[in-house]
Amino acid sequence: MTKRYDEYCPVAHALCLVGERWALLVVLELMGGPKRYTDLADNLRGIGTNILASRLRDLEAAGVVTKRKLPPPAASRVYELTEYGRELKPAIRELALWGARSLGPPTAADDLFPGWLVNALDTVLAPLAPLAPPGRFEFRVGDEVASLVDGEAQPGSVEEPDVVVEGDPEGIYYMFVDRRLDLVTVSGDRVLLEQLIDVAPHPVDLQVA
Repeated sequence: MTKRYDEYCPVAHALCLVGERWALLVVLELMGGPKRYTDLADNLRGIGTNILASRLRDLEAAGVVTKRKLPPPAASRVYELTEYGRELKPAIRELALWGARSLGPPTAADDLFPGWLVNALDTVLAPLAPLAPPGRFEFRVGDEVASLVDGEAQPGSVEEPDVVVEGDPEGIYYMFVDRRLDLVTVSGDRVLLEQLIDVAPHPVDLQVA
């Protein structure tokens, strides 16, 4: 770890472990499961290979990330989160919701990373699974397809969905933040979708006055 703070403080210690630039984004990427170095380099657009190598090395030294070799025929080395690393998920969710309050909606000029849709569902809705209505929801935004099944987010489509929502990133944003359905196309049980949206964080929780 390159940073040290001259105080005994758990926040300062946490920042020593995951506070370097790109570190938490590496952790976020690995929340979706093990990945090869090349997968991480491709998905974390803008990161230099030397920076990625350094962050992985530091996170491994901190016990946040580990690496292993897949059995044949793959025989590739992958990086994955340790149990300690996976315990960052609630903190990352709260950080994401806090950042969303001032981020604003995505635009056509924004470069969204692959898998952003399932990540958004997992961040905003999956922790609220006990409150969410049971059902099978499928969301389609261009090439991105993600589903929510009984409160659990997963990539790709789902068989016999109760609701299918199609739109662009901006429409999905306003659906959850402003409870607007006029910017998306809804097929199936519209009332069930409204029940799902109602358990999402309230708009005042996602916007800075």
